[in-house]
Amino acid sequence: MSDGTTFDYLCDELERESTLERLEARGTVRIAVKQAGLDPLNATPRELAVVVEKVLPGELAARGIENGNALCASLAQRVASREAGAARETPESIFARLGGS
Repeated sequence: MSDGTTFDYLCDELERESTLERLEARGTVRIAVKQAGLDPLNATPRELAVVVEKVLPGELAARGIENGNALCASLAQRVASREAGAARETPESIFARLGGS
């Protein structure tokens, strides 16, 4: 797994597995996440997995991507699996570590 955000991971995977270019993939995911009322950079892997299952298939269909439902099912499973490895640090924990407390 990369050190990037789950949002970045999701966008990269969508670009890799579809005909969308980088900016198209990122924009499509960003639109889907925003429709769900989430912030793309702060959404948890579990939240993004739900967006991928519920919202992203419609966005892919609107862009003419075939097999969008199957693609989204696969992506959702992989995104959700990042939850276990995603130890998100809060600003407080970072400052505590840097301050030695």
